[in-house]
Amino acid sequence: MNTIPTSGHLFVVRDSFARKLLELARQALISDHVIPYLGPGLLRLSSAEPPVPCTPEAVAAALNTRATAPSKIRTNMWSVAQFIEQRRHRRTLQAWMADIFAGPTAPTLLHNWLAKLPLSLIVDSWYEGAMRAALAEAGRTDVAEIQGVTRANETRDIWTRTYDLFGTELEPGAATRTVLYAPHGSIRPAANFLIADSDYVEALTEIDIQTPIPDVVKERRTDRGFLFLGCRFNDQMLRTYARQIMKRSEGPRYAIMDGKTLTRNEARFLGASGITVIDMPDSDAVAQLAGSTT
Repeated sequence: MNTIPTSGHLFVVRDSFARKLLELARQALISDHVIPYLGPGLLRLSSAEPPVPCTPEAVAAALNTRATAPSKIRTNMWSVAQFIEQRRHRRTLQAWMADIFAGPTAPTLLHNWLAKLPLSLIVDSWYEGAMRAALAEAGRTDVAEIQGVTRANETRDIWTRTYDLFGTELEPGAATRTVLYAPHGSIRPAANFLIADSDYVEALTEIDIQTPIPDVVKERRTDRGFLFLGCRFNDQMLRTYARQIMKRSEGPRYAIMDGKTLTRNEARFLGASGITVIDMPDSDAVAQLAGSTT
């Protein structure tokens, strides 16, 4: 079997074994036993040059064109955003992020396929809103999107806001077939962004006891696993949020990733989290996943 165990108990499957395992993941998605966890890497499936940044480093570069940060933090999205917030005000950071992500991002084949499935929960970890757009285009009226919000703009003790696909704000806990959870916020409908270091100070203090995680997410993950697509975990912030979102989930857990490019910290995180790496290109994985639902 073409499986590679590592010292961190990480398993990487390739070739025919990867395709077989991906088929199991596909069937689990169709039967609502696995939660898709979507990352910015999926944007490359639609275009070699996506209309919006598809990595934290690309966001940092876009912010640097507006206000040059010190060289030691210049490639760190969260630190650059904090630098701008401290020197230009939160409203400026918010406006620049809205401008950076203003371009319409077409849903990929994968987004459109997922939008037609009766999934209980979808996690979208980037800001561009392609999954939301796919659900809207599919005519779904049974979806609520829960977005993380910065507490810098809040007068109430809240961590998230909830919207329908028309942009109307809903009361927390609204009963819907599908919950789209955007833990870091989204450009639409209200340009909510968790982006600066300060946005995460309280969240990271509380996240070990799960306070920032919506109750419906905790409930719906319990008897399900996760499939990570378009994600990398080469930053502690990304690892922390993924770890806490999938906490106490039943499994199985898979990630579509290039096993040869994993950093040491990524491999350690994946192994410790019980995530099996399906080593194949995103484009091949999406073609197999979205080929048919029958």
